[in-house]
Amino acid sequence: MSDSTVETELEDVTRHKFRQGKTWSARDSGWMMNLFGTAIGAGILYLPINAGAGGIWPLVVMAFLAGPMVWLAHRNLVRFCLSSSDPASNITSTVNEHFGTTAGRVLTLAYFLSIYPIFLLYGIGVTNVVISFMEYQLQMEPPPRILLSLGLVSCLVAIMHIGEKWMLRSVKFLCYPLVVILLGISIYLIPHWNLAAFDQPFNIHDMLLTLFLSTPLLVFSFNHSPACSAFAQAYRLTIPDREACAQKTSLILKRNTQLLLVVILLFVFSCVLSLTPEDLLQAKEANLPVLSVLANRSGNPVFAVIASAIAFLAIASSFFGVYLGTLEGMQGLVIQQWHKYNGHKPLNPIALRRGTLAFALITCWLAGNANWNVIGMVEIVVVPILATILYLMPVYALYRVPDLRRFRNIYLDTFTTIVGIVAITAFIVDQVL
Repeated sequence: MSDSTVETELEDVTRHKFRQGKTWSARDSGWMMNLFGTAIGAGILYLPINAGAGGIWPLVVMAFLAGPMVWLAHRNLVRFCLSSSDPASNITSTVNEHFGTTAGRVLTLAYFLSIYPIFLLYGIGVTNVVISFMEYQLQMEPPPRILLSLGLVSCLVAIMHIGEKWMLRSVKFLCYPLVVILLGISIYLIPHWNLAAFDQPFNIHDMLLTLFLSTPLLVFSFNHSPACSAFAQAYRLTIPDREACAQKTSLILKRNTQLLLVVILLFVFSCVLSLTPEDLLQAKEANLPVLSVLANRSGNPVFAVIASAIAFLAIASSFFGVYLGTLEGMQGLVIQQWHKYNGHKPLNPIALRRGTLAFALITCWLAGNANWNVIGMVEIVVVPILATILYLMPVYALYRVPDLRRFRNIYLDTFTTIVGIVAITAFIVDQVL
């Protein structure tokens, strides 16, 4: 084959990949739903309770702030992941490249700790939801917990390893019904709205206090950072042009944020306007999800089935993105420790992949079987680290990494930094109080 023929074929491949960055494809929809599914976790069921307990006006302000908060932070994180000189790099190797070995070890450990407890929590949650559904809705005896947990976790993990195309199809299969159900509930509740909530007096002090204390939950409820590194890597490997890749990933993140805002905010407002402030305060004290409150008020048995369906779909769809981040962080830790103590020996990538997969599967299964109470650990460990990695670290990188210089915007970067600081501060204050 002549050199000119090879060059022509390479140019054709390059043009094809560049066009991939300009047009919307089924793959783009799949990744958008993967990011959406990662964000729709258990937090959405508690967001209406916590955000609405302070009245309607903090919720209105929160609705305007949520979009910029979510989109800018995740866009910065994806741009950071795309900035490595190696297209196959993930977030842990990118941190090592830009910030050095020591900082890389610290941030990789922090990244792992911000995701792994959520991974265990979802393993526990999906087991509990299925057991509850079988006992109360199907009126049947569930199989032994140890076998059910192993089967559920193994199925979810197996889906992640049958290829990107099938994984994205599975995510869409879970997320589309979830979107339809959440929108359906929101519309169903509209006739029950109590618009008298807008007649409440506007108290700037109470509103700011509610916004301040709700920021950590807002950050957690919209979080899809665990899937961002794998998302960036997948597109960097198929769209070699960096600018086209940055534009395509930004577009997917933007549409994902829009979908999140429509679904979550409509659901939150519908729930809050259908309940009284007293209902919301009682639910907050009892730590009940909003669907349980609605079911208790309406006496409608259909809500029990719907609540179980939403819980399962939300947890299962979130599991995929969190699993990607868990595996990535775990592998990054192993690689760093191997190079530190066995730098003269090559690390077998197949053994690394199998070992971390086995560790993730076994520990998630054990957590699901033991029904560990890790919610407190999730709150204490995840929220401050998550806010640091998602809101503060990428902004720092914008002013430290030369390749990210073109993305700097002092106003947007200041806003994102303030959100991160407020989330960490509010979490600490809430724990102290």
